[in-house]
Parts: sequence; C-alpha cells; structure tokens
Amino acid sequence: MTRQRIPDEVLAAAHARSRARQAREWPEADRLRAEIEAAGWKIADSGTDFALTPSAPPDLVEGSAVRYGSSASVPSRLEEAPVGVASVVVVATDFPADLERVLAGLREHAPDGTQIVVVADDPSPEQAAELDRLEAHDPETPGIGAEVVRTSARLGHAAALNVAIRRASAPVVVVLDSSVEPTGDIVTPLVRALDDPSVAVAGGWGIVSADLRHFEDAPAGDVDAIEGYAQAFRRADYAERGPLDERFRFYRNLDIWWSLVLRDGGEDGRHRRAVAVDLPAVRHEHRGYASVPEDERNRLSKRNFYRIIDRFGSRLDLSTVRSRAERR
Repeated sequence: MTRQRIPDEVLAAAHARSRARQAREWPEADRLRAEIEAAGWKIADSGTDFALTPSAPPDLVEGSAVRYGSSASVPSRLEEAPVGVASVVVVATDFPADLERVLAGLREHAPDGTQIVVVADDPSPEQAAELDRLEAHDPETPGIGAEVVRTSARLGHAAALNVAIRRASAPVVVVLDSSVEPTGDIVTPLVRALDDPSVAVAGGWGIVSADLRHFEDAPAGDVDAIEGYAQAFRRADYAERGPLDERFRFYRNLDIWWSLVLRDGGEDGRHRRAVAVDLPAVRHEHRGYASVPEDERNRLSKRNFYRIIDRFGSRLDLSTVRSRAERR
C-alpha cells in the first residue's frame, strides 16, 4: 500500500501549530488546525509531537465534471482580484423546494453583479435532480448566475461553506441559508454595512450575550454575533482569518464562532463590530434543525458550542452588552 505524501504546506502548518501550542497561543493553534483539516488531513497530538493522516474522501472525475472530496481540492479564486458586488453562497443537501425558493428570491431581487454559488454537499436524489435542472437551464453567466460545485461525500456544513467561499469572486461574501426567502434586495444593505471598515460582519439576525455562553436575539444595530441565516463578511477577511473550522459538521453555533473570529481584535479590545440590519426576507422553518431528532440535535449543538468556549470562553471583552455596562 502506497503511503500518501503529506503536502509541504500541510506539514509546515502542522509544525507551526506545534510551536503555537508550546507557546500556549491557542487561537493560532486552532486556526492552523482548521487550515490543516480544510486541506483534507487530520492531526493527532502526542506531547510535543504530532501525526498527520489523510481525512478526506477522494475526488471523483465524471467526464468533464469533478466531485470534490475536500474543500482544499476545490480551485480557489481567493487570490484573484475581486469582481462584482457580492457572492451569495448556499449549501444544498436534502430539501429541493427550499433551494428553489431561495434562488427564486435572489434572481428576482438581487442586484446585477451578484454571483451565486451553490454547494451540492452529497445531496439527496431529489435535491440532485433539482440541481441538474438548474445547471441545464442556467449555466454560470455574468450577472446573477449560478455555479454549482459538487462533493463526492457529505463533508459537513463548515466544509461545504469553505468549498463555496473558495469559488467566491466578489469582495463581499453572503452566506445564505435555504430557509430564508428574499422578498426584496438583501444584498445591497449588507454590502453597504460593510462599507464601514469598523464592521467585520453583518446580517439580518443578530444575537448578544453578557457571558458568551447564553445568547439572546437582539434588534438591529450592534450585536455580538450574526446568525447564519444571512451572514455577510469581506472575502479578504476570510482569506486572512479562515478557513472555517471543519469540525463544525452540524451547522449550529458555527455562526457565533465565525462572527467572533471576524470581530476579534486581540485582548487589547480593538474589536471590530457585528451589525444586524433590517432585511426584506422571510425566515421559514429551518429543516436542517427540524429534521434532526432532538437528542441528536442537542448533542451536536453542545459539541459545537464547546469549540466556542475553548477559544472565546474567557474573552468577555468581546461582549458588547458587558462593554456597555462597564462604561456606565
């Protein structure tokens, strides 16, 4: 059996992570782990040493089409000059009616220069048929075109978003859940919010917390995190601070983690802002939530939340509620 060669960049990241762990620089160690895993490798620590093993399924070539086994296999546009207004990314798994609804709203209301990227994360047969129809009738075009990227196995929510964002061509990325139905232009207000350099992340639904453990809904304005129903950020910030941690296979709490990663200015408190804006959109039932049994949903959500606590549990300086209270 031939042993798979470890890419030089993965090995370099693993050594850098080892040094970060020895220096107790945990955020940097977490970032490097996410980078390694996004490249399709697992890292296991043993004291100051480590072991790397491939974790990703293989890419599958079918004629001229490729189904990708990892986000790192997907050709990236992140180093290209940005074009257009915004790239809206949507993950497609099991609910074709939801996908059709969100895409119809985008096509009707999004401004010219909006790119749509749909990740077919090992979709159900029904969802695959809807995507085939989409590709047959609407290949990638200038303006509000759709690009479909397919995976060879279900990679999980964070990995699927990494796939999509690697294909983003615009300066602003909008992660949009298929449970959301745009009833007007949701892209322009999000792009305008990010015109302010003090804003790191914007979206339609925000939450706040005094302890970074218990979050509650908040009105439009400054918040602690933006929920993943509609979450916008700069592509350049993703290139600098990403990729998303692919251990978030289930979607819940990834939005909080990523909002805090984007906002974090260091312990000196020079944080950027998360801003919730009013969007012309309707939130329907979140089928990724409702379709999972409650016990399993709670288990997966808790596991994801521990990742937030591990990285940000002591960072109460990131709480806008607490900061406002301390200034009084």
